Amino acid sequence: MTRLTVAVRDTAARIDAATPAHRDRAVDALRAFAVLGVVLGHWLVTALVADGRSLRTASPLQDMPWLAPVSWAFQTLAVFFLVGGHVATRSYASARERGTPYRRWLHARLARLFGPVVAVLTLWTVVTLALLLSDADYGTVRTLVKLALSPMWFLLVFAALTAATPLVARLHPLWPLAVVLHVDVLRFGLGAADGLGWLNLAAGWLVPYTLGAAWTRGELRGRTSGWVLLGGGTAATAALVMWAGYPAAMVGVPGAEVSNLNPPTLAAVTFGLAQCGLALLLRDRLRHAMRSPVAWAAVALVNLSAMTVFLWHQTALMATTAVLLPAGPLPGLHTVPDGLGWVAARLPWLIAFVLALAVCGAAFRSWERGGGRRRVRPSKVVRAHHPMTERAPHV
Repeated sequence: MTRLTVAVRDTAARIDAATPAHRDRAVDALRAFAVLGVVLGHWLVTALVADGRSLRTASPLQDMPWLAPVSWAFQTLAVFFLVGGHVATRSYASARERGTPYRRWLHARLARLFGPVVAVLTLWTVVTLALLLSDADYGTVRTLVKLALSPMWFLLVFAALTAATPLVARLHPLWPLAVVLHVDVLRFGLGAADGLGWLNLAAGWLVPYTLGAAWTRGELRGRTSGWVLLGGGTAATAALVMWAGYPAAMVGVPGAEVSNLNPPTLAAVTFGLAQCGLALLLRDRLRHAMRSPVAWAAVALVNLSAMTVFLWHQTALMATTAVLLPAGPLPGLHTVPDGLGWVAARLPWLIAFVLALAVCGAAFRSWERGGGRRRVRPSKVVRAHHPMTERAPHV
């Protein structure tokens, strides 16, 4: 057994020992899988194609729509909101029991949510100005900035729902689901303006968020609710795709007439219901799997850097693409994603993206701890709170 293996096991054992017995590790596991799903999904379906001095976005789903199942596996935003609703509702209930004012509770939850955003905005403000002053192609600058800031929409919606937790904690998920249904009927059935669809940006993600609140209330304990959500959501999504004309891809596809995410459609919401059902069904297995100190340590470390990973993964992709542009065009990195050859070439680049993300994490990890630079021992692994990772392990 190597020294590295021993060190890993010792660290994992300390993290495991420092975790309170009452902690629901399945929640952390679901959050970690949701974060990694989003990151891998973006890295697999987002391509920056070099066209002379400019870069433009493309997706393999444009020329290979039969790859839509990839988006089913990695579009995990509903699980984010399920866990977010569960954690925020539980946190707010605890705050009320302690007599903590709402304003103080909300500030504590949002401070660390938006703290890391400052680093992203600062860096990309500097990069954008530098590119414009260097006479870079405006379309390229716009493409890069849009990709870099694309995760922000999630944070804004997440923050809004968190702020509304006292109002929506007891809201039945069928009410926002009904709003999504009626908005889509008006848009696609009665020819209403497409702008009406942006009502679904709140209503659509409120569905899994309120499911999370129901989980906190103990209304989703049995496996029946999980099977109903999984079966009903899957059947409804299949029907909407096959007979109602909704796109099969659960992510945005450049040039597509309709996107299931921008804004969320009924198909995206029913697909999210299926995901939530599967997540609820996996809770017991995840709790069992997290008894392994190594598995739990890995999940804990992902949760530790959840905001850093989420906010910087697109920057890691773009940095890798830009740095290697003089050597290009490199297959799977700068080339048009129009065939299986691109897919095969893309997979090895994931390693480079991971390394670039690790560099970003090393540079900006302190922002996720509120800008501090002190190091915390693994024995302190469960002391701190995080709006996306309540009582998240910090090392």
